[in-house]
Amino acid sequence: MLKRIIIPLAIALPILGLLYVGLGRDTRELPSPLVGEPAPAFELTSLQDPDETVTKADFTGDLSVVHVWSSTCPVCHEDFPILERLSEQGVDVYAFNYRDQRQRALQYLKVRGNPYDKIAYDPEGEAGMDWGVYATPETYVIDDGTIVYKQIGPLNEQVVQEEILARAEAGS
Repeated sequence: MLKRIIIPLAIALPILGLLYVGLGRDTRELPSPLVGEPAPAFELTSLQDPDETVTKADFTGDLSVVHVWSSTCPVCHEDFPILERLSEQGVDVYAFNYRDQRQRALQYLKVRGNPYDKIAYDPEGEAGMDWGVYATPETYVIDDGTIVYKQIGPLNEQVVQEEILARAEAGS
């Protein structure tokens, strides 16, 4: 009789413990092995001009923000006012248009506005894979060619202040 209680309990307790730990984590905080590493190299066409090539060198300066978006992303446009404000404050803002159709993305920008200095067109997501993109939107902060921060999901004021503007001010 005692075995009928102890054995299932001995099996259930470790499983419940794992569930407790796993459910308590913030799923937006996925660790990125690229933080602290040089931004991956890429060579893509410009979204606006298929004859223009965009490379890692176009995305890396003293401090820059690289935003990964798609016209099919329901929340990507929420970041546009924040990205525009960062640009107005002197932060270079670049983008990957990720797994999208060129004409659809251009129409999206025409309607929503364009907060970016340059946009690399990544229709197959090949460069995005090298950068560790999970989904759109994602935002990377690049400092002197090194990824120093990655945000999965929409930007928020805390990220802007602590991860972007604080670094921009420290570098000034």
